[in-house]
Amino acid sequence: MGFISLKDWRARSAGLAQAASRAKALLRPALALSEADALSVNEIACTDPGCPDVETVVLVMRAGEPTRALRFRGPLDALDEAAARLLAQEETRLRGI
Repeated sequence: MGFISLKDWRARSAGLAQAASRAKALLRPALALSEADALSVNEIACTDPGCPDVETVVLVMRAGEPTRALRFRGPLDALDEAAARLLAQEETRLRGI
């Protein structure tokens, strides 16, 4: 693993924060979340066989319900409206609705 400068780290962190904000803006309406519900999106490295190098984990925390983890098989900045709709369908299936 190579050395990462503080400047590069800050730029990457800022880019991920922007991508997370954009993803949440797509996911909130797709999931029909209320103000009482919370949403977390994180890009993680995936080392499992058959897994992409990077995937995005979405935690849906609806008030009064268990937290549900959804996975998008790609980087955070690749999450688009179509992916948000698919994740919403998956969450609906997990909720049993």
